[in-house]
Amino acid sequence: MSTLRKIPPGVGPKYPQVVALVGATGDLGRRKLLPGLFHLASAGFIPGCRIIGVSLDDLDVDGFRTFARAAIDEFSTRKIDEDDWRAFAETLDYVPLAAGAAGLRAAVENAETLLGGESRRLHYLSVPPSAALSVVRLLGEAGLVERSRIIMEKPFGTDLASAVTLNGKLHEVFSEDQIFRIDHFLGKEPAQNILAFRFANGLFEPIWNRNFIDHVQIDVPEKLGLDNRAAFYEQTGAFRDMVVTHLFQIVAFMAMEPPTSLEPGPISEEKNKVFRCMMPIDPKEVVRGQYSGYRAEHGVDRESDTETFVALKCMIDNWRWAGVPFFLRTGKRLAEGQRIISIAFREPPKSMFPVGSGVGAEGPDHLTFDLADASKMSLSFYGKRPGPGMRLEKLSLQFAMHETGLVGDVLEAYERLILDAMRGDHTLFTTAEGIERLWEVSRPLLEAPPPVRLYPPESWGPKSIHQLVAPHAWRLPFERAWRAPNPEGA
Repeated sequence: MSTLRKIPPGVGPKYPQVVALVGATGDLGRRKLLPGLFHLASAGFIPGCRIIGVSLDDLDVDGFRTFARAAIDEFSTRKIDEDDWRAFAETLDYVPLAAGAAGLRAAVENAETLLGGESRRLHYLSVPPSAALSVVRLLGEAGLVERSRIIMEKPFGTDLASAVTLNGKLHEVFSEDQIFRIDHFLGKEPAQNILAFRFANGLFEPIWNRNFIDHVQIDVPEKLGLDNRAAFYEQTGAFRDMVVTHLFQIVAFMAMEPPTSLEPGPISEEKNKVFRCMMPIDPKEVVRGQYSGYRAEHGVDRESDTETFVALKCMIDNWRWAGVPFFLRTGKRLAEGQRIISIAFREPPKSMFPVGSGVGAEGPDHLTFDLADASKMSLSFYGKRPGPGMRLEKLSLQFAMHETGLVGDVLEAYERLILDAMRGDHTLFTTAEGIERLWEVSRPLLEAPPPVRLYPPESWGPKSIHQLVAPHAWRLPFERAWRAPNPEGA
């Protein structure tokens, strides 16, 4: 029985879509893009769809369909209905890059004929940064710019000069409103929930400022190592790979002013205002690290000073956030894999509680967001311990998406972002202005990076991170684990 269901109006694109998936047989295509497109099509999010795989591999259509089925079998998080698969397989086509512009154009025109009526084109460039512009030129030569949108993978340059050059060459072929620079962090349900949490609740927005918030931490440690990406990583490092393209985007969602509406234009403008107010990154307030054994990895320079870890302090010089530090940390081969935003509230200016009551002993109150696919939030506070006397301890209110029974409705990050690009919604994507400003504030660090410090794998990074965050403390590792989800609500 098919899993097709009725999707609410406005959720999906208005027109059928022809998707040119360039780099279709790569790791991202296999793990995320093909399973994601299968779900979007079979669940009814797209009114009609034809998918053209494009890559260097010499495959025919049947070979690509076999590849796609293996990818969906291995990486789809949902049960596969055979009727859905057969319908999806019929939408697949394949063109090797060797066929050139003429071959790609013929495949797209054939797909549009099969769809019938008016349709739109989506070009997804799942290719290395060095190949992106050649694919853009290919699309231009093929005459596939009209009625199209293009999704670009990070990194968007490696410094200000390269970002300006990249954007300039992109704009020679595609207009800015056609370009979607993807950041899968912002596609996650919890990241978008930040907007709902802040702007739909009268309880929190009035205290979302320097008068009540002491500092903010955005912590994205990874247990994984290079995962066969040594050549890419040697050219980028943790700062370029994660901070500019991911963590700074989360900072913008956390720090932005209320937009005039929840439309892409106003939200993008408020994010860009945050980037304009960012202070240049001071190299003295940055810790760069490299895990022991990195230089022995295949493809890594034996004298490499590429950082596999970075922690830094970021300041936003505006009325709302002046004086509030944002501490960011990410790295490879760390003790845990987490995606945490933690907001520390200011402590009361005076305590009337007796010495030994426990007030302040466990740090300030925190609001914590877990950016895993299934949202979790926690608000910690001091409360009285039952019994005689005034003894206080830390308590918490916690929410998990598993408790609502709606976790099955969560779209994976790439699914949401592909759908948004099809709809022309730029809310969760980065603009040319925004990315160029982020490289501008990064210039002092890129020009004079501090030396890398070694750290043991499965640790939390170099010891100097504690000096960076002092007199505060890093929230990870947590002293108290998240409560297990309620089995009845799971």
